[in-house]
This record gives sequence, C-alpha cells and structure tokens, in this order.
Amino acid sequence: MKIVKKSSYLLLLTGLLALPVLAQTITSKNPHAAMHKELLAKQASHADEQIQLVEHYTFIDLLEEDIEPEPDIYTEGWNSQSVNPFKDSDVPDSQVIDVTGHFMPCPGFITSNYGYRRKFGRMHKGVDLKIQRNDTIYAAFDGKVRLTAYERKGYGYYIIIRHPNGLETVYGHLNKHLVKPDQVVRAGDPIALGGSTGRSTGPHLHFETRFMGYAINPCAIFDFENQTTHTDTYTFTKKTYTQPRNFAPAKTVARK
Repeated sequence: MKIVKKSSYLLLLTGLLALPVLAQTITSKNPHAAMHKELLAKQASHADEQIQLVEHYTFIDLLEEDIEPEPDIYTEGWNSQSVNPFKDSDVPDSQVIDVTGHFMPCPGFITSNYGYRRKFGRMHKGVDLKIQRNDTIYAAFDGKVRLTAYERKGYGYYIIIRHPNGLETVYGHLNKHLVKPDQVVRAGDPIALGGSTGRSTGPHLHFETRFMGYAINPCAIFDFENQTTHTDTYTFTKKTYTQPRNFAPAKTVARK
C-alpha cells in the first residue's frame, strides 16, 4: 500500500473547492462554443486554481494503481450475444458522433482514470466517479436501456444504454436499477442509485462510453472537470479512441 503525504490530501481538498460548477445541459452548438470559450478564459485567469488542479490529478494517479479494474463485461464471463452484439460487426475506421444534448451521469470528480493497469495486466475501460451511496445516476444521452444485470465479481449491478448517436454508455457498481430493459430514457433521466456492489472498495460510479464495442476513453468526450463535453462532436478512430482530449490552457497540464 502506498503512503500518501498529508499535504497531498490538503491539496486534493483545495483543488476540489476550486472546481467550477456549470449547467448540465447543452442543446445547441453555438451556446456550447460560447460556454466553452468562457470556461477557457476563466481557467486562464486563475493560475492558483490551475496549480491546485494539477496537484489534484497527481494525487489521483497515486491512488489508481492500487485499484483492480473490473473485468470487461463485453468480453469476459458473459454471453457475448447479450453483452456485446457488435462482436462480428464491421466497425468503421472513422465515425463522427454528435454529443450535443448530453447530461453528466453524476457530478463527481474522477477517482480512477481510464487506462492500462500494469499491476493487474489489463485495461480499466472507463472512469470511476466519486459519489455517495444512493446518489442518483442519470442517463448521459437520450436512448433505450439495452441491458440491466448483476456481475458479482466485477461491475455489480450495472446498466447499458444504447443511444441514437451510435454510442452505448455503461454504468457500474449501482445500488439499485430505476429502469428496465427496452425502456426509453431522455438525457438527464434518473436511471439508478449509485453504490458499491460487485468488485468495489467504496461508493463510486464506473462509467464507460462505447462505440460498437470499442471502449472510448470517456475523457475524450467529456470534460469532467467542467461538467460538459469538450466539443459538440467526437470523431471516433481506431487509432485514437483510447486517448483523452484536453482543451484547457497549457498551464493546467502537469509537466513531466
């Protein structure tokens, strides 16, 4: 177990207090562009906050290596015809995906990033978001519930929603389902109560964004720091879908 200095905890708390709070929904492209410009201007004018955010994400990186990623429900331990209907599909090399009209699945900050876990030899194919037990979880986009299920050794209670924009979103470690398969939902509709079921050491939401089975890094689509999307569209490619996007000023990026 890694020892984290007390000062790191103070920096974490300070960084969290500095995070801006923004409206959840964006329904047209021009307002989105204007809002994102305002965000960037605000970030650029607060150097102290930027430093705190760097320390905040450094702290998270120290923790996440000790968290074993969930087995991939699309490929491990489940009937692929139920969980991954795209197994035999011809996935395009490039696809532009409309991500307007979104709603953040919960307001929590990232506690574990998307990415490969060397310690466990496999990918963490989503992000973990901080919640309290029984916090409401919301549908990220309009869509239809494709699957609600339970996986004891991984995701616990989870939901998969299919969206008209081509994405599927996955919500894991839930305490209770509030929707049923084939139910139509709108962005922002309550779909579950968050929890710590399955392979989990504390309450959090495991959130994935998938395109035809490919687990896109949610940070390529969503700006969790500012509770919005980076842009109105996301272009999926097989070469870049694991990479995050960051449109913040250069000062907010930690130097290596």
